[in-house]
Amino acid sequence: MKRFIRHSQVLLFVFSIVLLLAGCGTNQQPAANAGSTAQIGSSGQASSKSAETVELTVSAAASLTDALKEIQNLYETSHKGVKLNFNFGGSGALEKQIEQGAPSDLFLSASKKNMKSLVDKQFIASDQQKTWLTNELVAVIPADGTTNIASVTDLTQKEVKKVAIGIPESVPAGKYAQEALTSTKLWDALQDKLVQAKDVRQALQYVETGNADVGFVYKTDALTSQKTKIAFEVDPKTYSPVEYPIGIVKASKHIQEAEDFYAFLQSQESLNIMAKYGFTIPK
Repeated sequence: MKRFIRHSQVLLFVFSIVLLLAGCGTNQQPAANAGSTAQIGSSGQASSKSAETVELTVSAAASLTDALKEIQNLYETSHKGVKLNFNFGGSGALEKQIEQGAPSDLFLSASKKNMKSLVDKQFIASDQQKTWLTNELVAVIPADGTTNIASVTDLTQKEVKKVAIGIPESVPAGKYAQEALTSTKLWDALQDKLVQAKDVRQALQYVETGNADVGFVYKTDALTSQKTKIAFEVDPKTYSPVEYPIGIVKASKHIQEAEDFYAFLQSQESLNIMAKYGFTIPK
């Protein structure tokens, strides 16, 4: 009986030691994890917040499409936590969308007028917008076109049936074209030939697909197309300077990221890409 009691006491002692060691191991593990979490958090690499991807919506003039897609690849590669979503269209239409509350973090316009309107209505702060690029207006014809068109006056030829132009009220390229045609006293004379497009890229497409004989687009748009060629450059004295202002929308939910991308667009690296696509950098 004594041996049984002694044996039971030994087993109870061993079992107690095992429980004690297990308890110590359990208590130590969270402490180790806590230290590890604090270390990772301080380096900014594994916190749940930093792991989230911030999506920036950029409302941009259609004429910026090709250049911005290249910038997008470059920027997202160097900024893993940011995804750029571009909303391309006519600057006037984009302006209205922002006024009506459509989500947007930055506005890249092809007209100072549309940017000024948003600044005046306090959608964009005056100190968070600036002129970024400049461009030129040209007239394009199909690449295999044989019609001799060398100036705006040639648009009155019978061979020219349709002339593509952006809607002047909402497409800056269309407004500039209207100014040029008005200046040369051809606006009224060409009314029956005009085919209006929702943005400058659609005007280019009309010429590419044969739905228009001539189209007014930016020089940068013409350089992206292998299906068209430049017939003539529009006299810059007949229309307002083509300036591209950029700005940060006050309602942005990601102000810091928007400011970072705004600054990147003005970097030499970004400007070199824009120049490659034919844009001019203001001095």
